[in-house]
Amino acid sequence: MPVDLPAPRPIRFFHQGAIREITDASPTRSVLDWLREDARCTGTKEGCNEGDCGACTVIVAELAGRAEATGTDSARAAVVGPLLLRTVNACLRFLPTLDGKALLTVEDLSPPGAGTLHPVQQALVDHHGSQCGFCTPGFVMSLTATYEHRQAQAGGRCPPRAELADALAGNLCRCTGYRPILEAGERMFELPVQRLDTAPIAAALHMLSGDPALHYAPAGHPTTFHAPRSVQALATLHAAAPDAQLMAGSTDIGLWVNKQFRRFDTLIATGEVAELQRIECVGHDDGSHTLRLGAAASLEDAWSALAARLPSLNDVWRRFASPPVRHAGTLGGNIANGSPIGDGAPVLMALDATVLLQHGERQRRVPLDRFYLGYMKNERQPGEFLRTLEVPLPAPDSASRRTLVRAWKVSKRHDSDISALLGAVLLVLDTTDPVAPVVAEVRISFGGMAATVCRAPQAEAALRGRSWDEAGVRRAMAALHADYQPMSDLRASARYRQRVAANLLWRLWLESRPDGALPAEQLIVWHGEAGRQVVTAD
Repeated sequence: MPVDLPAPRPIRFFHQGAIREITDASPTRSVLDWLREDARCTGTKEGCNEGDCGACTVIVAELAGRAEATGTDSARAAVVGPLLLRTVNACLRFLPTLDGKALLTVEDLSPPGAGTLHPVQQALVDHHGSQCGFCTPGFVMSLTATYEHRQAQAGGRCPPRAELADALAGNLCRCTGYRPILEAGERMFELPVQRLDTAPIAAALHMLSGDPALHYAPAGHPTTFHAPRSVQALATLHAAAPDAQLMAGSTDIGLWVNKQFRRFDTLIATGEVAELQRIECVGHDDGSHTLRLGAAASLEDAWSALAARLPSLNDVWRRFASPPVRHAGTLGGNIANGSPIGDGAPVLMALDATVLLQHGERQRRVPLDRFYLGYMKNERQPGEFLRTLEVPLPAPDSASRRTLVRAWKVSKRHDSDISALLGAVLLVLDTTDPVAPVVAEVRISFGGMAATVCRAPQAEAALRGRSWDEAGVRRAMAALHADYQPMSDLRASARYRQRVAANLLWRLWLESRPDGALPAEQLIVWHGEAGRQVVTAD
């Protein structure tokens, strides 16, 4: 059906003190390529060109009202005065997604002729935090975001060292080493304060907010780019162009362009639809609650909302990609993509999540454990988009009922790595007899063990309705061989995956058995500052 599109217009964003207008760049041109080749801002480096190394880290600024609309602690913590500041990978970000925003790079910190270095830069010099220097601009930008957030939110106090390490999880260095960089991150708070001047940026963003929704169709390029601002506009546009490629944070689609050289006729971005970024907890008449996560809510905000209500998910949150990827990518995109090693689906599946799909005005709900049909295939039909993820929250514990939610990521690196497998369990125990509890409900889900993320029905059946005891756990461990036939690849062998999956159930037993449950310090290999934990699978 025909759709009335707004008139094509340039991409407009704030950069280096001025509003830039882009009229002729390809819709899939990366911010990194534009910076280096068009704007001649070569401080931002190209390393891996796939979002892993952090050499291209930049800061994107938006008006802080979006953070308030999202309503998560992570979004509020990123507010600096009138702005929301977050690091992203310039190599994965398409230029049209900067429309209406501000782009900050390493050149903005100490302009030529300033005579002094920014505290972040000076601290890196003082502590020998740069050797070859290639990765340094990316570290500078990640540290600058931390510096501004702490100045705004914590009175300029230095965060715990582990928090600094988490903030730098997306930045790799192969010659300097991380100790001097972390020391520089601590030292930067002791130097004379130098703050970002947010007023001109906010003024420019307020001016840009009056622009109509972006419809970008540069002459000579086969791709058109649409960024609707309402669910209705998105639904109408996608129904009329069912073969168009939906794009959320482009952390995956960016790789399709950079590494696979794929091209698109039409791109529809979901990131400007405010309703799709909304996160809310809804109460029901029976006293239960559902967490509703808009499909375009960032990974950082969505997982923050989950972990705030289920603290046992904190470790997986920190290890779910890197901060720049979590700031750009979305949980809805992670679920819709359907990778068998995606970190979101196993956890949401264990929590009995439902996806809300929409086509035009029609909506339908599909349980997540029935959403995937095969490798990278799901229930979504042409013209249909994922609107909301609905996650029922476990009821509070009582004298006769205890709920455990656990998730474990197993990978070769602790930070910013792809999972060999990720396991998640929701276990509800009837503790009427605390000495002999009974499994009232159990949901076990694994990623990395099959062509899709899926539950373990045989293992669940071995536990459900039976005593929570060692014999039952061992039956469930054995049943995993009937539930999964994993493959061997570069990340792990099939044998390793089967063994680790079983070991994770055994770990759950050790920490929850009625008699002699192991304390937390015996279930981890290291306790760090601020509760940071490194988990061992065995």
